[in-house]
Amino acid sequence: MANTKPSLTKYIHAIKDSPREIFNRHLFLAVCAFAMGGCAKGWDEGSASAISQLPSFKHRYGLDDDRTSNIVSLVNLGAGVGALLSFLLNDRIGRIWSMRIYQLVYIAGSLVSCFSSGHLAALYVGRLVAGLGIGALTVVCPMAIAEIAPSTTRGLMTLWFNVWMLSGQALGIFTVYGCSIHISSTTDLQYQIPWFTQTFVPAISIALSFLIVESPRWLLMNDKHQQYLSALTHLRGLPSTASYVDNEFNGMLSQIEDRNSGLGHVSSIQIVKETLLVRSNLRRVQLTLVAYILAQMSGANAITNYLPTIFGLVGIQGSSVKLYTTGFYSVTKLVCCIAASLVLVDVVGRRKSLMIGATIQIVCHSYLAGYLNFYLTDSDTVSKGASDAAIALIFIHALGWAIGLYSLPYLFGAELWPNRIRSFGGALSQCFHWLFYFAITKATPSMLENMDQWGAFVLFAGFCFAAIVYTYFLVPETSGLSLEEINKIFERPWYRLRLPLDQTISDE
Repeated sequence: MANTKPSLTKYIHAIKDSPREIFNRHLFLAVCAFAMGGCAKGWDEGSASAISQLPSFKHRYGLDDDRTSNIVSLVNLGAGVGALLSFLLNDRIGRIWSMRIYQLVYIAGSLVSCFSSGHLAALYVGRLVAGLGIGALTVVCPMAIAEIAPSTTRGLMTLWFNVWMLSGQALGIFTVYGCSIHISSTTDLQYQIPWFTQTFVPAISIALSFLIVESPRWLLMNDKHQQYLSALTHLRGLPSTASYVDNEFNGMLSQIEDRNSGLGHVSSIQIVKETLLVRSNLRRVQLTLVAYILAQMSGANAITNYLPTIFGLVGIQGSSVKLYTTGFYSVTKLVCCIAASLVLVDVVGRRKSLMIGATIQIVCHSYLAGYLNFYLTDSDTVSKGASDAAIALIFIHALGWAIGLYSLPYLFGAELWPNRIRSFGGALSQCFHWLFYFAITKATPSMLENMDQWGAFVLFAGFCFAAIVYTYFLVPETSGLSLEEINKIFERPWYRLRLPLDQTISDE
């Protein structure tokens, strides 16, 4: 039985005990093709609000603050709808074709936005359509990666999706920054180029998808055993007679047979009922939804969305300087996310990563709350060192965010669900995430104002502390476990979820 107390030594042994052939170019190419789906979300987050502030965009559309806010936030609303509807396609046409369609939807929405030429209604439609694609991609891409990755590196590979999100965010910010400097504000190209270039990565992802194979688990759930075996041997780089392939096949097959979890002719209504009425699945629903609530309420997205404003509060002035610093902040998050995927999530484990990350966030929020409280009441006596420390802690906060509450909710949403309801479970959790994100984005400006800026950071620190308590008592450790072994964890009572899988328990 797999041990769920991860350590560097055990992780190294697990990697060494695995056949070297399973880490091959076919697997890496497949993971990369799906992970690139994260670029759409990141690029939009990095560029949308910045585009709306470009002089050429303001002149063309003549927007007030409320309409500008709608342009930025409509994508989140569309993403919530797209995420929920995605389960209707994910299980019917497969992971690859679903991903292709969602990328095309996103490209179409981006092009409509790009060439809306001052027509606000067309721009709104483009933003909603782009959101539909983004939301659906956040469901199918992490799910597909979790299904094709070996259990020893599932956390690392699933977080490639987050790495591409942050890469897209940085690219989006610096693209807008470059256009704001080098392209005249009298031409529409200043805002059209950032929207047009964000279609490049999705197009590359679609092209790569024709070089990869379908998810073996999806093939097996659809009774395509021969195609399943061919896909699995292709991804693992091993012959069908290899014991590693045989063990993986038998593990998946036994779960499907024992739990009747193949898709067959199961209706969508039956899948919804199974997700919401079966106790073990309700535990999964609770875990994923709470993870996204804590992630949003930890304040990280509020900092990201309103970073220029926050930088202004701590002493960074000038729109170009703020935009450049915001881009550098995104690069910092990207580097931290790469480090988290390579070192922490599979080595230290999900639980410890969450608690370490939330602790770092608490320290940063606490200092920023104290700094802003003192700054707003007596700004003349605030030292440069205190302001420099506040700026540094904003960047250190990115480390805590990347280690825990940024990366792991996506991983949980992809890996915790049993085969038959994985698509709907992922769609449900992402739909909730996007709609909650939409609400928080709308509420953050008034919250910062009504709580005198510093009070909001106290609230964020409180939710980070709640995340630590929740993780300690209720979050299971899934590092190193196969997707089939994870199911055994949720057969336990809720108060025993945090126990290692190999520990003897009695379900009272």
